[in-house]
Amino acid sequence: MLKSPLLRLSTLALMISAGHASAYELYADDDSHLNATLEAVFGIFHSQENYALSGRLDQGSSSWREGYVKYGLSFDKGLAGVGTAYGAANMLSSGTWGDGDAAGFTDGSERTTKFEDAYLGWRSGKLFDVLGEDGVDLSFGRQNIVVGDGFLINGDALNLGKGLADGEFNRGGAYWLAARKAFDETAVLRIGGKEGWRGDLMWLKSDNRAQAKTEMYVGTLEHVAEEGTVGLTYIDTTDVDEDFASPAQLERDGMKTYSLRATGNAGVKDLFLSGEYAKQDKPHTSTEDAWYLEAGWTFSDVTWSPYVSYRYSRFSEGYDTLFYGFSRGFGTWFQGEVAGNYAGPFNSNSRIQNVKFTVSPLENLTVGAMYFNFDTIDRNLGNTDGHEVDLYAEWHVNEHLSVMPLIGLFQPDKSADQGGTQLGNNDKNLYSQVIFATTF
Repeated sequence: MLKSPLLRLSTLALMISAGHASAYELYADDDSHLNATLEAVFGIFHSQENYALSGRLDQGSSSWREGYVKYGLSFDKGLAGVGTAYGAANMLSSGTWGDGDAAGFTDGSERTTKFEDAYLGWRSGKLFDVLGEDGVDLSFGRQNIVVGDGFLINGDALNLGKGLADGEFNRGGAYWLAARKAFDETAVLRIGGKEGWRGDLMWLKSDNRAQAKTEMYVGTLEHVAEEGTVGLTYIDTTDVDEDFASPAQLERDGMKTYSLRATGNAGVKDLFLSGEYAKQDKPHTSTEDAWYLEAGWTFSDVTWSPYVSYRYSRFSEGYDTLFYGFSRGFGTWFQGEVAGNYAGPFNSNSRIQNVKFTVSPLENLTVGAMYFNFDTIDRNLGNTDGHEVDLYAEWHVNEHLSVMPLIGLFQPDKSADQGGTQLGNNDKNLYSQVIFATTF
């Protein structure tokens, strides 16, 4: 079984927004479309220091590469005035090469090809005017699911490799890239259009051993307006596979999570506000919570449109991060490239402050800097105090290719021997990565 700290891990889903995704049209008529889809991502990584999470690495550095290719078909077909049927089927081939990642979750020998997406759905179109365009959307099958900004659920994206338990949790490598994101079994009913009141009812089941094959029911209710979105989320985790669950993951059986969230600009053009409070009732142990508040401002009248934001987040000692993931860009919800992926605190037992600054010297180029300060709440559970600075760029070279280099400097307060996670010392770690992503 996974050791207790690993329940706090997930992987950073790659930043390929829907706005940059594309497809090759194979067939089209007035009410039908058949598309071929291709998504290929490759990353090069180096860390001057290693971390103790897997228990298999020694002091030193790690250099590795990750990649995946996702390929398949998607379709939609009008149903003569009674809505639209849609669906997709995609395969995904992934791998890790070299030393494996700096926490030891992969060892560089992972190679896997499996189905990723396989789902069917129906949208109502204008069938129910009172609910708006596509006011009813019903889907089922294997698909990626995101709730809010990913604070609780952003796909089933934990992609461990062969570095743990003799490969028992291997999902095919590509740990940082989070190659596989789809829940294995889903049934999703979305009610309401793109504005006003809307909600979701979902049943989700994971086949991910690292997530103990968690099964859960999810309900959301939200109001969407130009000024922002306010939402409620309820998650009832009803089952885990005890053969793969850590002691902490066993507490998911019967655990209920409630959250209140809001995001938007409150009607002020250059303002960004976001926040969420989540409470967890664990049936036999404790009540946990997590929350954050974030504010940002875009200087839209200044050259290069500088943007600056500040976020404070707090996660209680036994908080279960569930299926959080990458949503609004670097730093959400992987706080620090080194800390968020390899060293910890992995959004549990910690208070985290984040300052972010970006500029856009070109329409297709954003350059950013992030600072994180990590403060452990209960140091008897381990000490992940430290701070990190990350410098990065997002360059969308053309319609099909994006390049994202990043350099990070991570300074832990304690080494692994002193209760931290960095092996052999608490020196500064110079970390680097570059990601190439293409879609067709």
